Amino acid sequence: MKINITIIFACLFAATLANAQIDRSQMPKPGPTPVINLGTPETFTLDNGLTVLIVENHKLPRISISLTLDNSPVADGNKAGISSLTSSLMGNGSKNIAKDAFNQEVDFLGASINLSTEGGYAQSLSKYFERIAQLMSDAAINPNFTQEELDKEKAKLIENVKSGESSAASVASRVRNVLAYGKNHPYGEYITEQTINNVSLNDIKSYYSDFFTPANAYMVVSGDVKSKDVKKIIKKYFGSWIPAKPPVFGIPSANDVQFTQINFVDMPNAVQSELAVMNIIDLKMADEDYHAALITNYIFGGAFSSYINMNLREKNGYTYGASSSTSQNKWTRSTFRATTKVRNAVTDSAVVEILNEMKRIRTEFVSDEDLSNAKAKYLGNFIMATENPQTIASYAINVRTQNLPADFYENFISKINAVTKEDVQRIANKYFKLNNARIVVVGKGSEVLNSLENITYNDRKIPVFYFDKYGQKINRPSFNKPIPEGASAQNVLKDYIEAIGGEATLSKINSIYFTADAEVQGMNLSLETKKTAKNQWLQEVKMMGNTLSKQVYNNGKGYAIMQGMRMDLEDSMLKALQAEAYLFPEKNYLKKENLILSSIESINGEDAFVVKISDNKTNYYSVNSGLKIQEINTQEVNGQTISSTISYNDYRAVNGILIPYTISQNMGPQTITFTVTDVKVNTGVSDSDFN
Repeated sequence: MKINITIIFACLFAATLANAQIDRSQMPKPGPTPVINLGTPETFTLDNGLTVLIVENHKLPRISISLTLDNSPVADGNKAGISSLTSSLMGNGSKNIAKDAFNQEVDFLGASINLSTEGGYAQSLSKYFERIAQLMSDAAINPNFTQEELDKEKAKLIENVKSGESSAASVASRVRNVLAYGKNHPYGEYITEQTINNVSLNDIKSYYSDFFTPANAYMVVSGDVKSKDVKKIIKKYFGSWIPAKPPVFGIPSANDVQFTQINFVDMPNAVQSELAVMNIIDLKMADEDYHAALITNYIFGGAFSSYINMNLREKNGYTYGASSSTSQNKWTRSTFRATTKVRNAVTDSAVVEILNEMKRIRTEFVSDEDLSNAKAKYLGNFIMATENPQTIASYAINVRTQNLPADFYENFISKINAVTKEDVQRIANKYFKLNNARIVVVGKGSEVLNSLENITYNDRKIPVFYFDKYGQKINRPSFNKPIPEGASAQNVLKDYIEAIGGEATLSKINSIYFTADAEVQGMNLSLETKKTAKNQWLQEVKMMGNTLSKQVYNNGKGYAIMQGMRMDLEDSMLKALQAEAYLFPEKNYLKKENLILSSIESINGEDAFVVKISDNKTNYYSVNSGLKIQEINTQEVNGQTISSTISYNDYRAVNGILIPYTISQNMGPQTITFTVTDVKVNTGVSDSDFN
């Protein structure tokens, strides 16, 4: 490769000259505060009620169309999920253009179009503006709702709901909203398999007709366009949108708890506790408190250097990260939340430390340095965001929908800079309600509940109330289900072997080969796994036909391929692969001397024997059927405990042995569910597969 020596020397000379001219003993002086001038959008309104704002920007040959429906939130009731299903069916073609043809043309133009019941967004090169506006309007105004597509989307949503039942993060999110708002509130209701199945195709059509209307719709067209062209094109393609107003329903009030309390949800499979300290607030963008609330939250939990992150992560090492938010909403009261996930052993300590930081920001003035840094960092992010046309569009819509003055964003920087330490303390006392805090903890009760029940703060014991995974109040869970006399870890494993086919049948199995499919964010994943009785194992994961990862073990040697790079495995990684290579791992586990039958726990409503296989692996076997229903694997990564939960369901007989046809794996909030598509026993595998 040829190296340009001249350029290298020129760069070195320039750097040397710059160093000679800079006095590094002095802090650089800040430049003048930037002025944000979004301009005054030219505005017009169509006869059907659609308001259009035009923001010309000719720096780049691109345009964007942002559509927002400023409708009041509505509870879906016994059809919860209908808005999500309707959104998933929108933007995939129209009554005039088939789904595949629509998507192919959008891709060919290098554009994007996304639609939902709350609006939509499109972007493209400016020369394709009219065609993109035409495609977007056709998909929005003439959606093609079909039973076939609805069935597909319902199946996906149901699978997501099922996967979330074993995720502590998903359960925590649901319970926090239920407890904060109530099950009948638009922000407190949750989706279930039953509510999804209650939705019919006619329901979808009616929902779309009722709520996707132009009366409260705002569109921002920004980029390399001329106002006269925008007016002509938008009138041409969106003028046929039938004028209508959406129905308006009352919204139940959300209220604080009367006193600080812990609301606990037991998740036996959780290796970390999901923790939130929260209370109800009433904050709107038009309020005088708004800018001070942004900075106060940023100092408390909105940045890496925030109070709670520096305490829980940097000082105590309880967590990988902690954050907080003060949400604003013009329709209803919202919430302040401080959230984190911590190791089971320090759950009670983390609760106390968050309360300590709330007390600190309420009683002690923030330092001049912390206040100055918070303003600078927050404004830096704000200014960078103005480079995004979608952000500019949202700002323009906010001014129209949030009752903001026309110069709201032009004065944003000066308002932030005007926040004082007195403001921060006042805001903290008003919105961070130390005496009305709801502390929601979702975790493994057998390990964390006793310590939570003994937390004393400000010379007062914090009471604990107990809830199920749906926010329903229950009695204190019991963790002392008696283990039957004579039961042992070895017997549980032997019962599992008998349940899946028995030793005599398993001894005749030389190989197993299965394939499975999953979907992640609209993309297809395929899984191929091969095992033999000769301690050979292969697993390959592909996305859209391309290999994402491949792992192979063959009698003491192994390798992994990630993104085309091959790496030979050694030490702990090789041992982990070796454990997976056994055709039936439980037969190998029986040789271990340190197996522990620790307890009986309820897993998704089913009693299960908990067998500790090693320090990093715990398996759960159904008390009734003997089948393995779950396993949890943990590992330490950069001081953080990372857990992966694998659930096994839908066992089916293949050549005399039971194989789970549904395998779900979650790591944190991400859950992937594989559905087995084919199983081959004693065929389809050769030694060459493991080379």
